Amino acid sequence: MIDLRHAVIKEHARLQMAKRQIAEADVRDVLNRPEAVISVRPGRVVAHSVIDGYLIRVFVDIDREPSEVVTAYRTSKIEKYRS
Repeated sequence: MIDLRHAVIKEHARLQMAKRQIAEADVRDVLNRPEAVISVRPGRVVAHSVIDGYLIRVFVDIDREPSEVVTAYRTSKIEKYRS
């Protein structure tokens, strides 16, 4: 599994997290202990975990060092994204 623990949260991601009322601690929890990490395209993955009844999805560019969090959102459609 890819180590996402040291990913940097970019300003755009911070703005989206604030807009969507997602705490940085929740994003860090997903990065530290993801239930799944799925490749979206070369160089980008989405990590997700269920927190407080919502699936938190965190998109990370892994083709740079350190990896960068691009955006994050939460959804109640948990089963849709679990495969």
